[in-house]
Amino acid sequence: MNENRRLLLFFFLIIGIGVALFITKNRGFSPSSSPNILPNEVMDHIRYLSDDDRKGRYPGTMESRDVISYIIKQFRSYGIKPGINNRSYTQTFDLVDDLELGKNNFMVINRDTLLLGSDYIPLWFSGRGFVSASVQFAGYGFNINDGALVWNDYENINVKGKWALVMRNNPERNVRHSVYGPHSTFHKKMLVAKDNGAVGIIFISQKEDSTLFPFKYIPEYGNTGIPAVHLSNTLADKLLSQAGWNRKKLQKEMQNNTTTELVELPEINISTNINIEEVKIRAANVVGELRSGHREFRDQYVIIGAHFDHLGMGGSGSGSLKPDNLAIHNGADDNASGVAGLLELAHLLKSQTSRLKRSILFVAFDAEEKGLIGSQYFVENSPINLDKISTMINLDMIGRLDSVIYIGGVGTSVLFSHLLDTLESETDLIISKSIGGYGRSDHMPFYNNNIPVLFFFSGSHQHYHTPDDDWKLINLKGETEILNLVHKLVYKLARLKDRPVFQNSGLNKERKSPTSLRVTLGLMPHYGNPGNGLKIEAITNKSGPAAKAGIGKGDVIKKINGKSVKDIYEYMERLGELRRGMTIPIEIERGKKTLILSVDL
Repeated sequence: MNENRRLLLFFFLIIGIGVALFITKNRGFSPSSSPNILPNEVMDHIRYLSDDDRKGRYPGTMESRDVISYIIKQFRSYGIKPGINNRSYTQTFDLVDDLELGKNNFMVINRDTLLLGSDYIPLWFSGRGFVSASVQFAGYGFNINDGALVWNDYENINVKGKWALVMRNNPERNVRHSVYGPHSTFHKKMLVAKDNGAVGIIFISQKEDSTLFPFKYIPEYGNTGIPAVHLSNTLADKLLSQAGWNRKKLQKEMQNNTTTELVELPEINISTNINIEEVKIRAANVVGELRSGHREFRDQYVIIGAHFDHLGMGGSGSGSLKPDNLAIHNGADDNASGVAGLLELAHLLKSQTSRLKRSILFVAFDAEEKGLIGSQYFVENSPINLDKISTMINLDMIGRLDSVIYIGGVGTSVLFSHLLDTLESETDLIISKSIGGYGRSDHMPFYNNNIPVLFFFSGSHQHYHTPDDDWKLINLKGETEILNLVHKLVYKLARLKDRPVFQNSGLNKERKSPTSLRVTLGLMPHYGNPGNGLKIEAITNKSGPAAKAGIGKGDVIKKINGKSVKDIYEYMERLGELRRGMTIPIEIERGKKTLILSVDL
């Protein structure tokens, strides 16, 4: 009897342990009573956030919502209050995650109805709506006048009010860095056709291409241009045969002669209706507030931020550096490490509330990997006045310390360099400082709004944006040292009599990406709202062409040199047509006013 009782007790003990482990894995652990930054708690956070059960923390997913709930649970356990109007921890927003072909898409050539997906496919940037018109062949769709390279397919034809029928690629499709390359993209050829009055553009393939270009979502393109479709090889040859041509013959002639072939197509009418719909997902920032009791300074805030989203299962277009490997991208360093730091700092600083003069906001940003969408939304819909933000501190990838901690944004306030020099003597960390406030992380929208920023980063590594970024590779001792440094910094910033004063630190040269543009305007585009023009996020060069012409932050560029600008891609194409020494008109929208400003390049 006693033996049976012991066995029964042992059985229930095993069940109890199993239930406890399950709850810990799926709901996270409960923090200890100690508010200190504890390595084991840092690792517990990282392991929960980067567990396979989180499935890569892709925005809008159930797993992302689990992470949001986890962060809120930790905030509540520390006594951190809701940061959105004192009522909610979450700041929700929608973002476009995909495109899909809606109902009533059709294409008819004369009386022949084409089959969507096998006979033709709309391209991702295609304009929407119905178009019915005749068709004109326009070669490769070039309009090039670049020194010795001159090729204008539209010179001796009229596509106004017609479909432009254009061949993909260029005569040197197998030549790397071909001079035709910048003029050969789908989108560039659509713009040239639109500028020449075409109501739509139909692409046909070269003989080397056998399939239709896949319909897929590429961020930041608007669907406000002219309809753009890709026609199958069978239908393209059938269409050209009515003028005695085929794709192979046309390609050979244009490649040999490097000129346009005039193709007299008979009276052909093409009617198309294109319906492309956006697929949106709901994301959310998580915001907690630590309110100071100091009457003079409590309305000023230090913000500590870290993004919690990652790449999900990876795949093409996700940002994964192994796009062919569909696997969970756990993102232990990027950026479970930063969120773990955010939570540990919240716990510690809450215990020191009585000693803080300024208040603190803790913000876990969503959709950073989608293009800083969460932090941009926060800045545009801030629960506090932006001029009340003393400093924004961003923790992004702080878990793989080798020997140096990189701190960016040091030049965004004259105070920071001296402050960090003082703190460096109190740590064993080697600090590498850079002055620039720009960077591909969540501090950038704050810097663009004249807020001093500091960006903590332990360095890149071979596992970045791959399924191999796992918790076992975290340098726990290194991250703990970094968090102790950040804590000392925040503590000082929250107690200083004089808040840091913002200064423009220019571009961070280490993070500038190469560009083939001959001219720049000296501005930072706003990445969002494609189709409505290009909103200016910031003026990056106070002596640049835009600033000298009177263009400012918040203006929306509608036209450059008389040509429309609908989104960032049209903006880049229009800049690519300009040369130094030119004086051009730029049409902007400022509030309810439309202004045309003269810009010297």
